Amino acid sequence: MSKVCRITGVLALAMTLFAIGMVTGCKKNDGKTLYLYNWTYYTPDSVIEKFQEKYGVKVVYDDYASNEDMYAKLKAGGSGYDIVIPSGDYVSIMKSQGMLEKIDLTQIPNVRYIKPDTLTKATYDRTMEYSVPYYMGAAGIAVNREKVSEFEESWSIFARKDLAGRMSMMDDMREVLGDALAWLGYSVNTTDEAQLEEAFRVVNDLWKPNLVKFDAEGFAKSFASGEFWVVQGYAESVYAEVPAEMHDKIAFFIPKAEGGPMYIDSMCIPKGARNKELAHQFINFILEPAIYAEFLDTFGFPATIHSEAGALQTVTPYYGADDLVNCELKEDLGANLELYNKVWQKIRFTE
Repeated sequence: MSKVCRITGVLALAMTLFAIGMVTGCKKNDGKTLYLYNWTYYTPDSVIEKFQEKYGVKVVYDDYASNEDMYAKLKAGGSGYDIVIPSGDYVSIMKSQGMLEKIDLTQIPNVRYIKPDTLTKATYDRTMEYSVPYYMGAAGIAVNREKVSEFEESWSIFARKDLAGRMSMMDDMREVLGDALAWLGYSVNTTDEAQLEEAFRVVNDLWKPNLVKFDAEGFAKSFASGEFWVVQGYAESVYAEVPAEMHDKIAFFIPKAEGGPMYIDSMCIPKGARNKELAHQFINFILEPAIYAEFLDTFGFPATIHSEAGALQTVTPYYGADDLVNCELKEDLGANLELYNKVWQKIRFTE
């Protein structure tokens, strides 16, 4: 190797290390700043402000649109975060890969408010060794009542050709394929290749031709602007983008008869977090009944995991806990996740 090549290689390595440092090392470890990595529209500003005031600290909030985005960033070394809030299947993955710190429950007395049936469902970590439940819910369908006056509360709405060019579904393979599997009467966690092939045909042949795109980030804004009339997504995202005086023009539903994928998002401390004590304080703070009720009211959530906060709510939720009765928690599929990846790649990247 020539001297020039060696120098070029050293410079390239230096630039790479500098870039990694900018991602992982720029978060100041002063013990007074909590670095929170969470979903968009998922922690109220008012709650963050109360936490900052109570503990005399600062919270820095970065957001993500999918578990896959969050996982990829942390896996690539983009940490420096003190709390991250993955869904249960990703808690399982990250736990098995040594990406999470153990939780010290003695620092979180408010876990006593978590409903026992929530932990029964949380098969990925029932003893809260690495995670503490944050919220249990499901994505659903938002419909613009002014543009679509008649509809069935079913995933099959995406097969309606009269709505072609006015609909979107999320860019999330477990959600979209899970909807198709639920509509077909199958488990959202199936590893039966024949059932996955059926789900592929439903999404690819019946639904995809009517969609503008698969979109996990901008669907709420597109719905609010009137560009899309029907979107698959999260209620809190849609209602946050639509002015309050227009909320009565929205129909939001989770197909009750068919069910679909359900999630339990949980608060976790990434491996190597530098402010673990502050992270534990934040988790405990969130679970205070009045604070958790404020969280629920901000996003129009029902009290699915908390035993006391529901009685303190002042806002009617956008959907009820009973709407989740036929929904099924997404599980860590291990090596079988590749079956879903293959199907999803065919849907997303072939005509």
